[in-house]
Amino acid sequence: MNERDALRALAADLPHAGDDAAVVGDTVITTDMLHERTDFPPGTTRYTAGWRAVGASLSDVAAMGARATAAVAVYADAAFDEEKLDRFVAGAVDVCEAVDAEYVGGDLDTHDEFTTASTAVGDATDAGVVTRSGARPGDALCVTGEWGRSAAALRLFKRETDEAGDGEAVERANDLFRFTPRVADGLTLADRATAMMDSSDGLARSLHQLAEASEVGFALDPERLPVHPAVDAVAEGPADRFELAAHFGEDFELVCAVPEEAIEPAREACPGGLTRVGRVVDAGDGVTADGEPLPDRGYTHGSE
Repeated sequence: MNERDALRALAADLPHAGDDAAVVGDTVITTDMLHERTDFPPGTTRYTAGWRAVGASLSDVAAMGARATAAVAVYADAAFDEEKLDRFVAGAVDVCEAVDAEYVGGDLDTHDEFTTASTAVGDATDAGVVTRSGARPGDALCVTGEWGRSAAALRLFKRETDEAGDGEAVERANDLFRFTPRVADGLTLADRATAMMDSSDGLARSLHQLAEASEVGFALDPERLPVHPAVDAVAEGPADRFELAAHFGEDFELVCAVPEEAIEPAREACPGGLTRVGRVVDAGDGVTADGEPLPDRGYTHGSE
């Protein structure tokens, strides 16, 4: 059973599950767990780990169109190193400040590998939250930011490890790993988007998840997808470039459906940039890219 199968099995007993964050009254809440072996390649600094771990939860708040207020994290390791712990907390504090939230503490524990679990909370605005289930045929398919930065970072981390370089590649990789959660963009889209989620599982998988939740299909135009410049430096041709941008995941951008009349106001207001990359179609048309079926492939915890 992989992560998605497990979530489907739990859904009947967990009415608040199914979106990027749970909604309780006017509060949204979400939690994530990251491990050194699967989420932090060799060369990842503790500052980057703190930023990325807490940022992942803040991204879920953004995907609901909510205002992020605070975050906490559990820090577990085989032994406590004061400098590493301090740098982790500094990264957590800084990513919270980047979205006008506050890092308010957490818990310490021992574990056989560096592991962190983060929780973020936020407040719904007067516009209400945006779920995954409201997309309608005829809406535009839009995304924030640029895609593939985490995939490029992973290749740079690996390049440094394989080639024993001078540290320049790993420094660039850490910089790419420290994404800005799209909280401001989520707030802008809260009263404009009909459906929305973050792209932690990758664009292709996110489209399949949105399609399932909204009972629609999506027609993606790959040529419109904004790809991060770092991808061009590591990609091995056009097919690999699209693979890194659309299937790798962990970019933490927003994927949303927006009515035609709201596209221009939303594009002008989104600080992270908003790009139209396709359209919402009938469920029977499936999820396609350039008219061909787009494989439901991306980041998943657990076996496929």
